[in-house]
Amino acid sequence: MTFQQDLESRLSAAVASVIGESAATPVTAATDLRFGDYQSNAAMVLAKQRKTNPRALAQEIIDRVDLAGLATAEIAGPGFLNFRILPGAYAAAVTRLLGDAKLGVPDVGAGRTVVVDFSAPNVAKPMHVGHIRSTIIGDSLSRIARFLGFNVITDNHIGDWGTQFGMILYGWKNLLDNAAIVTDPIAELLRVYREVNSLIKADPTVLDACKLELVKLQAGDEQNTSIWHQCIEVSKQGLQKIYDRLDVTFDHWLGESFYNDRLPGLVEEFVARDIARVSDGATCIFASGKLPDEQDPFRVHKEDGWTDNPAIIRKADGGFLYATTDLATLEYRTDTWKADHIWYVVGVPQSLHFRQIFDAAERWGKHCDYRHVAFGSILGEDRKLMKTRSGDNVQLIDVLEEAVERAAKAIAEKNPEIPADEAAQIAETVGIGAVKFAELSQNRLTDYVFSWDRMLALQGDTAPYLQYSNVRIRSIFRKLETPFDVATASIVLGEEAEIHLARLIVRFAEVLPTVIDDHRPNLLANYLLELARAFHSFFEACPVLKADEPVRSSRLALCDLTSRVLSTGLGLLGIKVPERM
Repeated sequence: MTFQQDLESRLSAAVASVIGESAATPVTAATDLRFGDYQSNAAMVLAKQRKTNPRALAQEIIDRVDLAGLATAEIAGPGFLNFRILPGAYAAAVTRLLGDAKLGVPDVGAGRTVVVDFSAPNVAKPMHVGHIRSTIIGDSLSRIARFLGFNVITDNHIGDWGTQFGMILYGWKNLLDNAAIVTDPIAELLRVYREVNSLIKADPTVLDACKLELVKLQAGDEQNTSIWHQCIEVSKQGLQKIYDRLDVTFDHWLGESFYNDRLPGLVEEFVARDIARVSDGATCIFASGKLPDEQDPFRVHKEDGWTDNPAIIRKADGGFLYATTDLATLEYRTDTWKADHIWYVVGVPQSLHFRQIFDAAERWGKHCDYRHVAFGSILGEDRKLMKTRSGDNVQLIDVLEEAVERAAKAIAEKNPEIPADEAAQIAETVGIGAVKFAELSQNRLTDYVFSWDRMLALQGDTAPYLQYSNVRIRSIFRKLETPFDVATASIVLGEEAEIHLARLIVRFAEVLPTVIDDHRPNLLANYLLELARAFHSFFEACPVLKADEPVRSSRLALCDLTSRVLSTGLGLLGIKVPERM
């Protein structure tokens, strides 16, 4: 049980004894430590409901609450309850964490399955800078959910079907460089795709040829199906190289094509159940009529008022759309994987699409906790969408290469004595980590400016700062003449810097579950920065190796726990920690 949970439990008991019934008594971490560690506005809320004096009610609650051995309480302002945890309680809590592999984090997801849909690039196209957000946010949420006890299934729903394959098939047959498709498959497929695009502009008959190739693929033509399979395979190989560098893995790569056979039956079922109907030759999902217009994703407000905004699931020519495939995907995940939650880590522009899909799924009877984990855009220094000078999307592999090169240069300048192989490995860890943290330290819904200098700085809110903090801690233990057995340590907290460091160490178990509440890894990132700053303040104020026993062992234990929380927290963000920098 965390301090927050313990306080809530004790406060609830006190409130029940005062008002004669149980009531919600939320306790939150204090934003200003001058007023205590935790606070609650329970007395103010209850006083308003009961039309009584809030300070008087707060005093009655304090008189009844049993905080023995845990905290002191006081009233502030019109009736806030402020709690200050006792140093002895912090010491006891930290001691319990010394032998806890999970650092006090509860299994809040035990017994529940969550499917995380993220990254999802298109086959035959390189991943660009826009894929950073989906890939890195999705991977981090998956790691955190697993640590919280969820059964996590990750799925890379790649775009491996659609009209672009007609162009790729034509290009494969007529323009392919067989050597290039082996050495750099995605770059070669992109070249072919672009060249076919240029040919179409010069000669419209090429477009007809591309359409014919697509029709043959859809009809099951043996040669085109074979090329299509090869195209997917070489694309996956190219994508996997990037995922390997990012240390990102997937349980499944079930692309759009996996669901092709399910689409006709799905549409017919929607029509039969009156969820969809034919309109102007196309099969569409319209509003159910059960929601107000302003809340209904199938209604839109225009100059003349509210009007229909249907989702097409089969075009008049018989073709299917993303909505159809996404519904089939959703059905598979709920029926086959028995998902309790499905998180779609996809950009803000797809918000309406997912609102419609989730609404349609519920009407279909596919009940689940569906969440669109939306995110904003990455901007260049000019605060516009990040592009190359030619106007193309910046490729993700180029971003990673640049980050590692800059990290290598910084390492060579600061520590030229590190052997080349080790320096290269550290540069990879620091560079990739910097890119990830720059993403994960942002509120996912906001746009942010991509700045090389800021993300690779050893000071400030960066991954290198956190990695260096951990390296600094581990260097303390390398100076020891004999190994330190943390399991035998006894925690003694006397200095304010020690108490504050302990306060933040035990708060890890409270912060981590909140990340999942609104899918915000930046809460963990910000917590780790706060912990690192607390450690540096502690290290400056409290001698460790030169302290006398039992203070020396206690401070070594605090250092070890800080390192464990930092490395665990960074690991949950998908960021590795080097031994030295």
